[in-house]
Amino acid sequence: MAEERRGSWFGFGFCGFGQALGSGRGRQVHSPEPLQTPGEGEGTDVCRVSASWSYTAFVTRGGRLELSGSAGCAAGGCRDAWASEALLVVLRAGPGRGSGTELQAWAPGSALSGEPLWAHTVGPEAEGEDAPGGEPQAGALPLLPGGRAYVSPRPPFYSPLAPELRARRLELGAEHALLLDEAGQVFSWGQGRHGQLGHGTLEAELEPKPLEALQGVPMAEVAAGGWHSVCVSETGDIYIWGWNESGQLALPSRSLAEVGKTAAGEASGLKEDGCDVRTAEGESGGLAPFIAIQPFPALLDLPPGTDAVKASCGSRHTAVVTRTGELYTWGWGKYGQLGHKDTSSLDRPRRVEYFVDKRLQVRAVSCGPWNTYVYAVEKAEG
Repeated sequence: MAEERRGSWFGFGFCGFGQALGSGRGRQVHSPEPLQTPGEGEGTDVCRVSASWSYTAFVTRGGRLELSGSAGCAAGGCRDAWASEALLVVLRAGPGRGSGTELQAWAPGSALSGEPLWAHTVGPEAEGEDAPGGEPQAGALPLLPGGRAYVSPRPPFYSPLAPELRARRLELGAEHALLLDEAGQVFSWGQGRHGQLGHGTLEAELEPKPLEALQGVPMAEVAAGGWHSVCVSETGDIYIWGWNESGQLALPSRSLAEVGKTAAGEASGLKEDGCDVRTAEGESGGLAPFIAIQPFPALLDLPPGTDAVKASCGSRHTAVVTRTGELYTWGWGKYGQLGHKDTSSLDRPRRVEYFVDKRLQVRAVSCGPWNTYVYAVEKAEG
């Protein structure tokens, strides 16, 4: 078996609170830069990244947790971490041998000193295993090991899931949740006023409800943005829905049309049933369609022959990794979080050329609200 190539993490976007984002200075980084973590130098040993608005949590293969930004501390014995402005949730080794893992919730500014806000013991049988070779990937949190409950930044902090759901991944947006079960079916619940639930309405759902539009299409990944949602099928197709204010759905956006940067005319193939479809003045002076809200999953086309394998969402931007290790980003770009060396927003997918130019294959992506973290390895010779 070939030896696993060790890669590195890169960061770009908002860093106004001093979050580790490469060697950038000031409030933003517009192009990917090698990650400089607080205690480890270049981010070659980081295996988990979870970014909130004002700080970022890094977990190393050795179980060390580092916080960077408005909250700062270091702690050992950590398996996973999930950052939000209200809570820092950490999976740590229990106090004794064979005691399993303890789930702890802390105030982000507590420096993990004193007693946690609350704690819950996770049995050894539910701890699961890391990916083969220890390759960095998105952490399991906020879904707890075993897939029977999840944590939330708002009360109730600990929420059990119905046993029949058999969850394998769960993502939280600003006001909604997405769940992927073992059979590849997607469920959503929470607020739906921006169409982010994907049920064809703007109504809220109190309990997990399956997305009927995706029945019979097994999914491999789900990602929740602030008010939009993405999933990737087992065959590499991308489905996307919700709010399109900044082009985060890769559909024509009014806000981009007003500054003359919309991809007008690229709405062909869009299913308009239930969509909030309006018009704006195009470059030729005519009326061009734009989409404000897409309440049903819409199939998104990447360049021919390009299959997606991973996705992540920020507040209003989207990032997708392809099977060949390329990264595409689109949506809100004010702080450089799209990685295209500028602060432009885009309503169409665009490849991040940095990784192509450096002969790097992207393996994982993790978006914070206003920034993006990427794990990449050097391309194999030949």
